[in-house]
Amino acid sequence: MDTITAKFNKTRIAPTPSGFLHLGNVLSFAITAYVAEQTGAKILLRIDDLDRDRVNPEYVQDIFDTLNFMDIPWHEGPRNLLEFESEYSQVHRMDIYRGALKKLEENNAVFACTCSRSQIRQNNPDETYPGTCRNKGIPLDTPDASWRIKTGAQTELAIKTLNNGVQKATLPANMYDFVVRKKDGFPAYQLASVIDDIHFGIDLVIRGQDLFPSTLAQLYLANKLEANIFTNNTFHHHPLLTEKGKKLSKSSGDTSIHYLRKLGKKPADIYNQVAGAAGLHGNISNWRELGQRFWH
Repeated sequence: MDTITAKFNKTRIAPTPSGFLHLGNVLSFAITAYVAEQTGAKILLRIDDLDRDRVNPEYVQDIFDTLNFMDIPWHEGPRNLLEFESEYSQVHRMDIYRGALKKLEENNAVFACTCSRSQIRQNNPDETYPGTCRNKGIPLDTPDASWRIKTGAQTELAIKTLNNGVQKATLPANMYDFVVRKKDGFPAYQLASVIDDIHFGIDLVIRGQDLFPSTLAQLYLANKLEANIFTNNTFHHHPLLTEKGKKLSKSSGDTSIHYLRKLGKKPADIYNQVAGAAGLHGNISNWRELGQRFWH
């Protein structure tokens, strides 16, 4: 890849505490730390915990344990579980999220949907939303209804990439009319992520290629919120670690750092395992070496 010449103020690592972190997370953290160091950016630790049914304090603790064990740096955000719960949990920012939802409501940019996932999946195995409730006029205050944003299928979006590049793309079908407020009244991931990045002053987002559709959705949403500060952000999407052609997941217990630590693995062992899975050769002992080798 090209030498990084741009400078940024702040990036973030944003794990979700729905399982133990794995080798793919370590790769993403290492790339983020390396690019941050090269561009002068500070790193925020943001833990996405709005999916209350899946959040487990053990998994939150694992985030701190893994970052500390692997010596991944961060400069802003919680240093431990107690500080996270008392100051940094997303539940403390609900008023900000509600303000964004209110703006979307006032701009007539959302509609209520009573479809369940199983109903959508019944006719659309890939869970692409067919627009069932778009024109039904269901009141937004209907109990057990999600809010979806009205999207245009052919809206072209511009993504700023590292070194002043621009990539243009349209929303993929699985992001048409995406959810911005869940049935439980909590903001959905796309909305919370945009608002958090604005709130914390993020100007560089580094994430896996699997989240490219989310980047498009978030840029679309930011346009609807008239949030130019977000649409001016720079994005980098890195390749993923795969196992048998599939993205590593938190259900793959044997690739979790928690499991590998129990086996007695040291940080250098794990970094070398990540490097091997990424097709890199030679000895790699820390995040800086992994990020540098992966980049070059």
